[in-house]
Amino acid sequence: MVHQNIWTNFHAKLHQTLRDQPLLPPQSRILVAVSGGQDSLCLSKLLLDLQSKWYWHIAIAHCDHAWATDMGIAAHVEKISQTWSTPFYLKQAHNLKETEAAARQWRYQALIEIAQENDFQYIVTGHTKSDRAETFLYNLIRGAGADGLSSLGWQRNLTPDIQLIRPILNFTRSETFDFCQKFYLPIWFDIANENNKYARNRIRGYLIPYLKDNFNPQVENSLVQTAELLRADTEYLETIATELLAQVKHPTEHKLNRQKLKAISLALQRRIIRQFLPQVIQHQPNFEQIEAVCKLISAPNKSRTSSLPNNAIAEAEGEWIVFYKGIGNREQGTENRR
Repeated sequence: MVHQNIWTNFHAKLHQTLRDQPLLPPQSRILVAVSGGQDSLCLSKLLLDLQSKWYWHIAIAHCDHAWATDMGIAAHVEKISQTWSTPFYLKQAHNLKETEAAARQWRYQALIEIAQENDFQYIVTGHTKSDRAETFLYNLIRGAGADGLSSLGWQRNLTPDIQLIRPILNFTRSETFDFCQKFYLPIWFDIANENNKYARNRIRGYLIPYLKDNFNPQVENSLVQTAELLRADTEYLETIATELLAQVKHPTEHKLNRQKLKAISLALQRRIIRQFLPQVIQHQPNFEQIEAVCKLISAPNKSRTSSLPNNAIAEAEGEWIVFYKGIGNREQGTENRR
């Protein structure tokens, strides 16, 4: 495999994207997550070809799940890195549970560790427009709200100092395959991607093709446009909710002012409560927990919800919704409001 630096429409497309959006500034230190598949290989070569224009420092990272189906992938990616004379970093899991969620969580943690250990500011992944459409459907089926439906955006903070960047979100999977074919890039065809026990594989292999054939040949574009519209809306609403939360919460105790909340729209009430609840229950609340607290805004005095985890409760007390952390009843826990 020869690392040919030939300018194509694909290069022009990424170069223009990076000029339009300040995703990867000049002289950035960039860690590229490479699975060995077509998307990450396409991304890696594009970035390496553009490196002389942007003065980046680029390295490749591979996360080895150490599953039986992964045998040989790490060595394959390392060989590609050597061919491209690019620094290579490897993290290997130990006894990692074979689920999509566990693998995804471990990979991001492994990439963060590599970035921190080697002073990389940006971690980039080869997520595409096709991935974004699949994620939209996956979250829709699971009952996600607007935030979930608009997930998989161009960038997000992994730590205060490290950003996750997805530079080829406007490429389709067919485009990344064509690019790899053009440059004879050695795609590793991961058999795990054919395993239909994973919901995302079923969406990719069955649902998307069915929607294309029977409803809309451009369904991926339509789903991504919807996700992009929702993202702008959710970012605006989250900003407003953060400002309002500062006005309705008690300065020192776990309380929300019911009278002030009543004057706010339901959409913002839900967001305010969702932002506030992790302080009480120590993790992100689900829809039912948010709704239970919302009902207390207009509920009779002394109404309460017991649907919060870890024995936490919320109770309507006069003009306040009062939250008691980790107790079974109000009498036990007055001292646990704070």
